[in-house]
Amino acid sequence: MSLDQVCTRFHIALELIGARWSGAVIHMIFKGAHRYADVKAAIPGINDTMLARRLRELESAGLVERRVLATSPVRVEYHLTEMGQELRPVLDELVKWSHKWIPLPGEEESDSTVTLVS
Repeated sequence: MSLDQVCTRFHIALELIGARWSGAVIHMIFKGAHRYADVKAAIPGINDTMLARRLRELESAGLVERRVLATSPVRVEYHLTEMGQELRPVLDELVKWSHKWIPLPGEEESDSTVTLVS
């Protein structure tokens, strides 16, 4: 595989999980939030439009499966596909990295933390 192919695949993958809120949505589904309202409640600041958009995008990309349950009233749940499940170790490592290197607003930065430019 050529370097161009590797870079292209890497950038597509990074854009998919790096889109605003996508990582948080995937992470919350990992943690067991399968209903729309549960995912929304677990992610402070996300609005309905953005959550619906991200779920559709993740479903189109094959990471999330939308399941309509035959209950009364009808219930919809979101689950990770095999492809989405395979992101678990990647996101777990990203969470560890972020805890080590990325300060929250108001936290004191050390010499080893990343400074994000606005």
